[in-house]
Amino acid sequence: MQREPAETLALRALAWLAGNDELLPVFLGTTGAALADLRGRAREPEFLASVLDFLMMDDAWVTGFAAAEGIRPESLGDARAALPGGGNPHWT
Repeated sequence: MQREPAETLALRALAWLAGNDELLPVFLGTTGAALADLRGRAREPEFLASVLDFLMMDDAWVTGFAAAEGIRPESLGDARAALPGGGNPHWT
């Protein structure tokens, strides 16, 4: 996946997250972000990467977002790989 579609998918994930009254406070608490950060940082690739990192912490969140958006769950990983810090690590 290229960076621009990855950012678009992450923005969709952020919108889904912002509309989830149960999950949004967990995201804010986990990342240390404030509500004001959601709009102000929504165009920062690093912040968008943190949104995908958060969602990928739980399979239910991944499948919930994917089902709501009509996409493959693996698309989140593809998008994350295209954003800063998302390259495949080399363990050797």
